[in-house]
Amino acid sequence: MSPCVLTVDRGAVRVVTLNRPDKRNAIDLELRVVLAEAIETAMTDPAVRALVLTGSGGTFCSGGDISTMKRQPSDQTIPRAEAAQRVIKAIWGGPKPVIAAVEGFAFGAGAALALACDRVIATTDSTFSTTFTGVGLAGDMGVFASLPARVGPAVARQLMLLPRRVPAAEAYELGLVDRLAEPGEALIDALADATSIAEGPPLALAEIKAMLGDWPCDPWQVLDREVDVQARLFDTADFEEGVTAFRERRTPHFRGY
Repeated sequence: MSPCVLTVDRGAVRVVTLNRPDKRNAIDLELRVVLAEAIETAMTDPAVRALVLTGSGGTFCSGGDISTMKRQPSDQTIPRAEAAQRVIKAIWGGPKPVIAAVEGFAFGAGAALALACDRVIATTDSTFSTTFTGVGLAGDMGVFASLPARVGPAVARQLMLLPRRVPAAEAYELGLVDRLAEPGEALIDALADATSIAEGPPLALAEIKAMLGDWPCDPWQVLDREVDVQARLFDTADFEEGVTAFRERRTPHFRGY
């Protein structure tokens, strides 16, 4: 693993850390490729039940690395853009929940990266901003799906058209953030939540991600999909263990099969 991304396991939780502190963890081409690989690997590792995504040096991610950007034809830009989207596809398409632990700045692509996660924990002194238009861009890394899904299309439109720094307290009120942590404790709180999630039934958690990942959708199709999902989960060892544990008044031990 390249030093621009670090991974460490804390029990069943894998912590994936953006590690370019001198650049405030700005995303260059190498980081986006290595980050995608790290997330994809965690998603297929049976020992991993949940992921925490964070940044080193007191900052989550300051966005794309502008020092590596220049005007170029679209045939040269597309591979770079697709590498960024691969990160988001790994988060959205993987069966395991991902929690963002945000300290400091989450700007531009960094904000989009955090919002792509299933849960966002941010410190009270952190700041969010879209910032894409500052360099003449519209936005990527799933921001046009994740942002309106969290705050609604009207608010998303204002945050994109009139980029501003949104302090953590307001970000929480808007729905950009799910939980506030004390400064320096975002990772601690994220690990606690991830550990709790990791104790849940892996097959059911994967289905929850898949169902909600397709929102918004046809509500009539949802009814049919729910029948299919429930029918499959009823025929699993995890379901049997859950029912047995309930009857025996003990904590269930889910194994993902």
